[in-house]
Amino acid sequence: MSIPQTGGGAIERPEQLAEYLAAGCKPAEDWRIGTEHEKFGYDKTTLLPLPYEGRTSIRSMLEGLRDRHGWAPVSEQGNLIGLEREGANISLEPGGQLELSGAPLETIHQTCDEVNGHLAEVKDVADAIGAGFIGLGAAPIWSEDQTPLMPKGRYKLMDRYMREVGTHGTQMMRRTCTVQVNLDFSSEADMVKKLRVSLALQPVATALFANSPFFDGKPNGLKSWRSRIWRGLDDARTGMLPFAFDEGMGFQAYVDWALDVPMYFVYREGRYIDATGQSFRDFMKGKLPALPGELPTLSDWADHLTTAFPEVRVKKFIEMRGADGGPWRRLCALPAYWVGLLYDGAALDAAWDLVKGWDADTREGLRVAASERALEAEAGGVKMLEVARASVEIAEAGLKARAREGAGGLIADETHFLSALKESVETGQTPADELLARYHGDWNGDLSRIYGEYSY
Repeated sequence: MSIPQTGGGAIERPEQLAEYLAAGCKPAEDWRIGTEHEKFGYDKTTLLPLPYEGRTSIRSMLEGLRDRHGWAPVSEQGNLIGLEREGANISLEPGGQLELSGAPLETIHQTCDEVNGHLAEVKDVADAIGAGFIGLGAAPIWSEDQTPLMPKGRYKLMDRYMREVGTHGTQMMRRTCTVQVNLDFSSEADMVKKLRVSLALQPVATALFANSPFFDGKPNGLKSWRSRIWRGLDDARTGMLPFAFDEGMGFQAYVDWALDVPMYFVYREGRYIDATGQSFRDFMKGKLPALPGELPTLSDWADHLTTAFPEVRVKKFIEMRGADGGPWRRLCALPAYWVGLLYDGAALDAAWDLVKGWDADTREGLRVAASERALEAEAGGVKMLEVARASVEIAEAGLKARAREGAGGLIADETHFLSALKESVETGQTPADELLARYHGDWNGDLSRIYGEYSY
């Protein structure tokens, strides 16, 4: 999850909220790719999640990355809770999941090199302290009680609030991982078109990357339990944003929705002030109970935007949030899929043609069915496998049109990063299907074997 935002003066006009989002508009030559991915760390001896303190711990991981690989520390209340280097940062999710938020890069070749380098550094430190890391959408065996909450102020507030709202919030915090990509837009109209395509196809990403068929030590009956968790978290801040398809959609419409998302906190002088359930609209009037008489700043608005969790999130860029964390090669496949669809004009048009006839019920139905059956899903007469195949073909054409070379010109474009997804649409099999086959086959129901065979 995001670190506290900084910069930006007081909000003096309500129009500044939409202007903040619009400030992200940039010409196509300045568009970048930011890849984020989370992974579970565990003690190789006990196969339990890493605690914050101790020899084999999250703190030891962060200190090792700092000391052995030149990352700069980020601390909160005396606790090392993150790292920064060259436009990238490493942060902690609530249950100790380690997240790389990559630097904004020009090509998928570069972002994949970044992922590879990061995982090599993580393995170097993890091996030295007896830890392992694995890419899955949900923790397969650990219970909530076995998973420690990291010492970050916002997590304590969120943990309390999520026990009162929804049914699955604490599961999301402690026992899920995702991979996502952040992409740019050139204008309000471009944002709207990309948002609509991304929302409609987000269930396809959920299906293609489905990788969480286990929970609490056994099969859970779904292909993406992580996606199911998000549907039971907090309806006020999650979902498929049906208003995004209404006439007149733009930055202000997103602002209006975000203003109705209940607040979590206000960050002041290194401290999180509890504002759970309170209204940013009241904050704009100087009537926030947590800070009576005080008006928000643009950094408060930026912080608030990070507490909304729709399937696609708008900030000064667009975040694709539908995919489970997964194996190494799929960490590069996700940005390839979305860049191919959204960063070439012809591909974006073709993607919109693919989904523009769907209504809100179909989009929501696909979201639900994707978590349950992945590529076997169907809703509103739309078959997931057919849409996945068509969208991967569009993405491949978009990457060919981009023609971004790699390896010093030896690789003509970025299309090879889609190979894992092409295999899935050819076979109908996702990572979840592979895991279930192993569990019911040569593992003979011994789920602990997942650590030895699927760790990075």
